[in-house]
Amino acid sequence: MATLPNACVIGAGSSGIAAAKALHERQIPFDCFEKSDRVGGNWVFGNRNGMSSAYRSLHINTSRERMEYSDFPMPKRYPDFPHHTHIAEYFDDYVDHFGFRDKITFGTGVEHAVRGDDGVWAVTLEGGEQRRYDALLVANGHHWDPRWPEPEFPGRFDGVQMHSHHYVENTDFRDKNVLVVGIGNSAMDIAVESSFVSRKTFLSSRRGAYILPKYLFGRPLDQIGVNALTPLLPFGFRRAILMAMYRIGVGRVQDYGLPEPDHKIGEAHPTISSDFLNRIAHGELTWKPNVSELLGDSVKFEDGSVEQIDVIVWCTGYKVTFPFFDEDLISAPGNDLPLFRRVFKPGIDNLAFIGLLQPLGAIMPLSEAQGRWVATYLHGEYRLPPLAEMEADVRRERQRMFKRYVASKRHTMQVDFDNYLYELRKELALGAKRAADAGFTLPVTPRAQTAQEAAAA
Repeated sequence: MATLPNACVIGAGSSGIAAAKALHERQIPFDCFEKSDRVGGNWVFGNRNGMSSAYRSLHINTSRERMEYSDFPMPKRYPDFPHHTHIAEYFDDYVDHFGFRDKITFGTGVEHAVRGDDGVWAVTLEGGEQRRYDALLVANGHHWDPRWPEPEFPGRFDGVQMHSHHYVENTDFRDKNVLVVGIGNSAMDIAVESSFVSRKTFLSSRRGAYILPKYLFGRPLDQIGVNALTPLLPFGFRRAILMAMYRIGVGRVQDYGLPEPDHKIGEAHPTISSDFLNRIAHGELTWKPNVSELLGDSVKFEDGSVEQIDVIVWCTGYKVTFPFFDEDLISAPGNDLPLFRRVFKPGIDNLAFIGLLQPLGAIMPLSEAQGRWVATYLHGEYRLPPLAEMEADVRRERQRMFKRYVASKRHTMQVDFDNYLYELRKELALGAKRAADAGFTLPVTPRAQTAQEAAAA
């Protein structure tokens, strides 16, 4: 085997460490840069890089077995839905178990990354140092740059406004009227927590949603029917089974005073809460339609009702941004960045994105699979399809996604957990044959070390 290309991994969150581990076990030289002082990214409460959205009481919404990496099970002493402290501990243990902590440079972010005419990446670090790499793996996450309402609602609000990204705990909501805007997982959690201490809590949304419980029939929901609901079955058939289970286990959201969803189950990112419907049923939470106007100390809604409000929490999602790239090279307007199987940018054969997807399920095993895919590619044992085939594949994937999911900035990179892994396994087999036909030559030529030495001369 010829000298392997070297790589740079941006970020040591759950996706970055999965990619780093894959490179490490294949003996591909790499550096990983992390702005914080520890691994774990979004799951580190109070992360000193300021990019974590974890709040004090946060627990995972997918079960322990569905979230863990394939070759490093979570401890059985963890609950079915662990607390963020368990998850952060797990990521630390993962890095130490596989022995690549020394490859991570902490307290150092990437300021700029530019691809030269020779294909080599010039990476400028915080502090000004520049290094060169044959491949760049981007794992900077997509839940750290808050997106506020677009466009802004008319009027003026005199109370406290905050984005869910900055929510820590419910103590500041005591004896206040709180409005939570959104109907995703953060909105559910914050509204529930607020309802225990506030005078009144309202949740406002533009549309309805299926509120999924964490448990159904005494088992974690995401473990029911894992083998039966195989990706080999048509999605319509699987959805019918899920809908029947939902009707039996939960009922109709309309019966709780919520609007009927304008989509079918599985056509929007799942909203999971074991407590929200109970708090609605107990009268401790009140649903409201979309905001129409801000009225100083009050908020008017689209049904004409007006409520006095002290605090608004905007649970309006995040922007997908890459501050280290020039926008004309890589950007995601409207959170939309077309990629081949959510990893490779067609036309740039030495750039990969890890964890830039929104699965119906946990992201960690998918990032693990992506990291192994990229490592196999850099090792010369997988070869990408020709550019035209990649672009056609991207178009087909996007057509399927936009046809299935509700049109919104929340649904620009959706994948089904099991389908994604199934399709990736098939692509790996096809790519292995292409690599064999090419004589297992390296698809990314090692040039960075020579370029680094020339720059230093």
